[in-house]
Amino acid sequence: MPVGTGGVMAVRSETADHRRLPSKASGLLFGVGLGGFIDGIVLHQILQWHHMVSHVAEYPPTTVAGLEVNTLADGFFHVATWFFVLAGSITALKAWREGRLAPSWSFHFGLGLMGWGIFNVVEGLIDHQILGIHHVRDDLGAPLSWDIGFLVFGLLLIMGGWMLYKRGLAAMQRRTPPTAA
Repeated sequence: MPVGTGGVMAVRSETADHRRLPSKASGLLFGVGLGGFIDGIVLHQILQWHHMVSHVAEYPPTTVAGLEVNTLADGFFHVATWFFVLAGSITALKAWREGRLAPSWSFHFGLGLMGWGIFNVVEGLIDHQILGIHHVRDDLGAPLSWDIGFLVFGLLLIMGGWMLYKRGLAAMQRRTPPTAA
């Protein structure tokens, strides 16, 4: 039931319209988690280009003891990415229980790509450049070009995801009727 002057009712109407849109957090969290899974599964396990601490001298993946430490670190990395996917699931369910709309494919997939790109940029800057615990290709003498390519790919994911998200958002806003005051 509306209470107050027209100005207060207008503010409440805007709030109600905003609450109808889907959560942005869930798509971003899914993207960060799934981007981490792609990195760990493809680069660590399938291609075996690196492991979490493969560039740390004390844990070379060329020895059994070093490979054990790297495999354990990869496992902890996968647990962390799993928690991002879990957080994305929880935020999506929370938003739907609040009465928000389910996201369109382009809205959600765009945010997912942005999250993947954010993962790549943050992981690439921290692990590859600042800490130096591994590189995209630890089996090469000069891995910097691979590290730069990883960062550029992350930036492209963010930009492409942003464009896709904005397209989905605009389409959802055109289809979402304003709430009656």
